[in-house]
Amino acid sequence: MKALVYTGPEDLEFRDAETPVAGPGEQLIKIDRVGICGSDMHAYLGHDERRPAPLILGHEAAGVIIGGPREGERVTVNPLVTNPESWACQEGRDNLCPDRQIISMPPREGAFAEFLAMPETNLVTVPDHASLDHAALAEPLACGWHAVRLAKRALHDGGENTRALVIGGGAIGLGAALSLIAQGISDVTLLEPNAPRRAAIAASAEFPLIDLPDLAQAGFFDLVIDGVGFEATRATASTHAKPGGVIMHIGLGQNAGGLDIRRMTLQEITFIGTYTYTAQDFRDTAQAIFDGRLGPLDWTHTRALSDGAGAFADIRAGSVAAPKILLDPTA
Repeated sequence: MKALVYTGPEDLEFRDAETPVAGPGEQLIKIDRVGICGSDMHAYLGHDERRPAPLILGHEAAGVIIGGPREGERVTVNPLVTNPESWACQEGRDNLCPDRQIISMPPREGAFAEFLAMPETNLVTVPDHASLDHAALAEPLACGWHAVRLAKRALHDGGENTRALVIGGGAIGLGAALSLIAQGISDVTLLEPNAPRRAAIAASAEFPLIDLPDLAQAGFFDLVIDGVGFEATRATASTHAKPGGVIMHIGLGQNAGGLDIRRMTLQEITFIGTYTYTAQDFRDTAQAIFDGRLGPLDWTHTRALSDGAGAFADIRAGSVAAPKILLDPTA
C-alpha cells in the first residue's frame, strides 16, 4: 500500500509500506479520509518523543471495511485501543486505561495510509446519509465533547447559566465550542487571533468570534476551555476565568508555564486537564455528527494523501485558514 511516512523532523515521504493484516477480532479498513491533528504536527516538528521516525502518523480516520461479513460497511475509527479488564475501563474511564495504545504511536502505525487494521470494538458505523468527511471529524470533536461533559459536572450550577470562552479556532477548540452548544450551553465566545481562520469559521458559526484585543472588554467567564495549550493561552485562561469558575485544558502545545496559581488559589478556580474521550464519548459525538447537532461541519479542506507533505508544510507556514485539513488516500 501507499502511505505518508514521517522520516524525521519536517520530513514526510509518500512511499510504499506494508499492508496491515487484520488479526482476530479486527477489521481491515480502506481509509477514505484522515485528518491532520496538532499532535501530528508536533511529531512532524520533532517535538514528540512518543512518535519516533520512521512512523505512519494520523489517527482521525474514516473509511470502508474490506472483506468478511461486514464488507462495504462505512465506519469511523476510535483510535484508542484499551484493555477492557483494566480498572479504568471497568469504571467507564477507558481513556485513562494504563494499557492504552493509540494508532500513530508505536507499536501501532497510523492512518496516513491506504489501509488500517483496527479492533471491531473501535469502529462506529456511519449511516448512509452522513459523509465520511464528517465522520473523520469524530475523533477531534470527541475531545471537545468529553471536555464539556466534564466541565458541566464541575460547574457550580451544572452549566445552566454558563458564560463560556473557548481559546483556539482549530478543530479542537472549534469542536469544544460546537459541543458546548450541543450540550446546552449557548453563551459561547471563541477566541482566535488568526484573521483568515476567524473568517473561515464565521461563515457558519452560531457564536461570536473575537481577537485578542477584544478580550479587554470581555470580562470574566464561568468556563474557559483552552484548546491550544501554550503558555500564553494558559495565562489568558487563568486571567479570564471567573472567581469560582472552571478551566478545561485540552491543548498540548507546551508543557509548562502561564497559569496564575496565586489567583487560581485565592479565587477558587478549578483547573481540569482532559485527555481524549471515553468510548462512550466517541459514540455520542459520532451520533451528534450524524444527527446534525454539531452544525454543517463545512470548515474542512481536503487534499490528496500524496500531497500530505505539502499540507504539513503549509500548516507549518501558517498559510492554512481551514481549521482542519483532511487527506484523501483514494485521490
